[in-house]
Amino acid sequence: MKTTALICLTAATLALSSPAHAACFADYKAKQDNPLKLHYGVAEVRGDCTKANATQELRLRLTQGGWVLLNVLSVFDSSGLQERQSDAGQFYLRY
Repeated sequence: MKTTALICLTAATLALSSPAHAACFADYKAKQDNPLKLHYGVAEVRGDCTKANATQELRLRLTQGGWVLLNVLSVFDSSGLQERQSDAGQFYLRY
């Protein structure tokens, strides 16, 4: 009896603690120095779909690629991807 109750409790906890998250994306601006290069990009964001989380994630990813994050312009779901693809060019979902 205790085992059944424990299994039910565990299943309920897992179901409530890990809801399905919609895909989240951010568009951003970044730069490199010497010589100065700027780019606009779109990246997928993991975790919370907030500017603060996107900023933290992208700062790390871009730094590893030799870029400095200037700012996150917005966060959005997959419905906003197509309209930004041509503007982001080679930096569309690169980081």
